[in-house]
Amino acid sequence: MQLVWLKRDLRIQDHAALSEGCKAGKVLCFYVYEPSIIRSKEWDSSHGAFLNESLDSLEKDLQKTGIKLYRFVGEVVDVLNNLKRYVSIEAIHSHQETGNFLTFERDKNVKKWCKENGVKYRDYPQFGIIRGLKSRDGWASQWNKFMTLPPVSISGTVSSCKETISGEIKQFDFEPCSKPFRQKGGAIEARATLESFLQVRGRYYSKEMSSPLTAWEACSRLSPFFSFGVMSIREVWHAVLFQRSEGFSESGWKSSLAAFSSRLRWHCHFMQKLEDEPTIEFQNMNRKMDGLRENSFNSEFFEAWKRGETGYPMVDACMRSLHQTGWINFRMRAMLVSFASYHLWLHWREPALFLAKHFLDFEPGIHFSQFQMQSGTTGINAIRIYSPIKQVLDQDPHGEFIKKWVPELKAVPTDFIAEPQKMSKTLQRQVGCIIGKNYPAPIVDHATAYQEAKKRIFSWRSQKEVKEASKQVYLKHGSRKKREKGKK
Repeated sequence: MQLVWLKRDLRIQDHAALSEGCKAGKVLCFYVYEPSIIRSKEWDSSHGAFLNESLDSLEKDLQKTGIKLYRFVGEVVDVLNNLKRYVSIEAIHSHQETGNFLTFERDKNVKKWCKENGVKYRDYPQFGIIRGLKSRDGWASQWNKFMTLPPVSISGTVSSCKETISGEIKQFDFEPCSKPFRQKGGAIEARATLESFLQVRGRYYSKEMSSPLTAWEACSRLSPFFSFGVMSIREVWHAVLFQRSEGFSESGWKSSLAAFSSRLRWHCHFMQKLEDEPTIEFQNMNRKMDGLRENSFNSEFFEAWKRGETGYPMVDACMRSLHQTGWINFRMRAMLVSFASYHLWLHWREPALFLAKHFLDFEPGIHFSQFQMQSGTTGINAIRIYSPIKQVLDQDPHGEFIKKWVPELKAVPTDFIAEPQKMSKTLQRQVGCIIGKNYPAPIVDHATAYQEAKKRIFSWRSQKEVKEASKQVYLKHGSRKKREKGKK
């Protein structure tokens, strides 16, 4: 029996583990609802709802090929011990996962179990991530090579296990989903989302992805499907190459498809960082930055930031929108992290866990790498301290997004939507928004917090030992894209 262990790869197209398992013999395809993951701080009921929808969709697709999908609850090693009572296991096939510490340890335990039980373990790359990478030099070329390979498929006659096995369930009952406007899971949803992006929505992607007003439609919205593996990046890469080869003549498409292509590579570039150094989930990438913020964590600031009650309309609107939808665009994510890191001077770890829980598309490799970059603890990236006031003026000048998600500001005049605390007392009463009562006053003064954060971070980064450590960080994690282009 060939076991095909599904993790974050809930599809049948471009599924190397499934394809190879089917070639090798009779397959038993299974998914495990793992209590350790479901109880983790990164997990949310929206993840559970999306997961079940994706599994239901996958089950239907597998049935068309004659394969039964088994679902179990428990830790994976316990499930394997149960399975070996019913079938003789020759090999386990799975995709390589660049996950968090829980899944990293889980995978090591499964490999250990296989060795102890005489079972072959076969794992296959799913993204353009290179396991055991020795140097970042040449990484982009290797990524391109992987992506240009044709997507794999199931071929020939498939033999599947159909026996009833103790412990199998139809579906795990999660708590009711807390996000009414989240995306739905499943292959049909994924393909419809890709098609609408490449045919209609993505035309002005490069221009409209920064504003929360336009990004909801203009961005691909494929990230949850990538995170749960409902669709592979390689499938999308080929679809984009085809569109680009068609030479869309309509204004906007050329630059937008080029920008989106670079984001697909960027996706794996950041995941590679966690693959190469799993400790960055917990520790500063530049260890000489230890102590920068860890000893001055303000819990009251953190709670206000989580609730979307900081007194900064764009920050609060983004956070409240996230609570309802599970998604915000990249620039606004960066602003939330920047505000927490610089204005509130919060160490990145707890904010990272909170946003991981609320991002439907939480991808550990991207998430923790980006958090460190945006909070300034890598030592190799430019310091970006976003002004939440300027972001209103640039991205939502009329306050449409803000007033949708922060209704207490609905009657505030446009001239004051970025800084409602500057309204006169008379105007506050007229519009029914008393600052400090109906809407909070800013929890920190922007100018003061900005200057203090700038002073602190640049003072720290100017230290000799920090600079030396930054050089090592670059050698391990820095992008070589420009240098590789120069060699061509």
